[in-house]
Amino acid sequence: MPKSLADAALSPVSARVTVADSVYQNLRQALILGRFDPGQVLTIGALADTFHTSHMPVREALRRLGAEGAVEIRSNGSAYVPEVTLDALEDISRARLALEGLATELAVERISEDDLCALEQLEARHSATAQLRDVHEMLERNRDFHFAIYGAAGSPVLLNLIESLWLRYGPFMRLLSQRIAPQLERGTHEPFQQGHREIVEAIRAREAARARAAICRDIEGTKTLLAEICATK
Repeated sequence: MPKSLADAALSPVSARVTVADSVYQNLRQALILGRFDPGQVLTIGALADTFHTSHMPVREALRRLGAEGAVEIRSNGSAYVPEVTLDALEDISRARLALEGLATELAVERISEDDLCALEQLEARHSATAQLRDVHEMLERNRDFHFAIYGAAGSPVLLNLIESLWLRYGPFMRLLSQRIAPQLERGTHEPFQQGHREIVEAIRAREAARARAAICRDIEGTKTLLAEICATK
């Protein structure tokens, strides 16, 4: 098995009734979190061995992910993770700013006190990951924080569209994790903790425009860093 498949934190699935969905969800989360390299081939055989399944559920999962633009399917049935380009980064980031900004505004209006307290806890957990020096944990907590906001918007359509954008953003998250991981090991990485705190404070104050501006700064900050990385590839 390729080393990068092992690193993707994929695990065997068991319940036969839901095996296709389990493979799909497992792969989908791994792609969102940037567990695969840009351009990496995801062969059906290797994935089936990893999941301890037959080829059929893997083939179906890859077909679904291909339809979502998360992977590109080759003529032989194998899939590969899209390459990263500055144009793609600009395109995805533009859509993220529009949709995630809108979702944040709606969340300010609709979030409950319980969900707001849970969001504050998620922000604290994300900040604490800097001490763990685990880049994958940091990216997972970052995802949890963002999607707690978007989920609070109460718009299933918006949430689905944002998830689709994060799927397409996965290869860029891989680049980000590769840049951050050595810095975490040295204790020199400065995560965007202040930005997340500003988002929470704006939501707590029920200031929709301020919250939207803060989430957009967060997205733009990541985009700027990724553009620098892409320019050196």
